[in-house]
Amino acid sequence: DVQLQASGGGLVQTGGSLRLSCTISGFAFGSYAMSWFRQAPGKEREVVSCIVSSDGNKYYADSVKGRFTISSDNAKKTAYLQMNSLKPEDTAVYYCAAQIPLMYGSSWYTFSRTSSWNLWGQGTQVTVSS
Repeated sequence: DVQLQASGGGLVQTGGSLRLSCTISGFAFGSYAMSWFRQAPGKEREVVSCIVSSDGNKYYADSVKGRFTISSDNAKKTAYLQMNSLKPEDTAVYYCAAQIPLMYGSSWYTFSRTSSWNLWGQGTQVTVSS
């Protein structure tokens, strides 16, 4: 079975940094995309960032541009989310997701929809204290 395993997260003060990792297992060939979503208490799950394996295109939500950086190691089938200058409003459970195989013609609009992602990892808590 293809699975996602996420790691990272934790408690950090405002202005601090954290790095999340997400690895795909059970999948060897083909193009795919990976993303990070987050869900704060009482709010809907929202997209944070995504990356396409074949061309390296990256997308970011406006709320994290300039602070978060997504990257990937295709050989390891792993995506990373480096989160800097963290704010209390970044507090949420963060979920990684994958689109396998990649749906060509996807855009930020489609990537931002939870229904576009067919594989989800377990959530990891990120808490930013003020």
